[in-house]
Amino acid sequence: MSGQEIERKFLVTSDAYKKEAYASSRIKQGYICSERGRTVRVRIRDGRGYLTIKGPSFDGGLSRYEFEKEIDLLDAEDLFALCEPGIIDKTRYLVRSGNHIFEVDEFYGDNDGLVVAEVELNTPDESVQNPGFIGREVTGDRRYYNSQLRQTPYCLWRENQ
Repeated sequence: MSGQEIERKFLVTSDAYKKEAYASSRIKQGYICSERGRTVRVRIRDGRGYLTIKGPSFDGGLSRYEFEKEIDLLDAEDLFALCEPGIIDKTRYLVRSGNHIFEVDEFYGDNDGLVVAEVELNTPDESVQNPGFIGREVTGDRRYYNSQLRQTPYCLWRENQ
């Protein structure tokens, strides 16, 4: 998959997403590069490896270029040795709402207690039917980017949100 990614991000206010989810998977991911405006990520999800490259956002975090390619699981495991310190560990739940699928990430480790939902859009102004567990929008708030959670985990700033 590659092309323009358009998504909105929200905090989650209850665990209702667990009952509404039609699928879930555990994800481990690390960052080979997490400079502002470009990230290179390696991910293992459901026993499969992925390499993802993301470009900068020029519209407040709503959209950016994304390239993702499935890679051999052993290669993904080897690439973790090249990653910057700090691994993201989370479970992703998939929840249908209207014509969209919300990806709800429940984080563990130093990011324990943080639950964030993302929804991908076809256009920036597309209407979305939010499920009842959706709270405050945090699209463009860098603190909630996975690459930033690796560097400055939720446990260090959760009281100030």
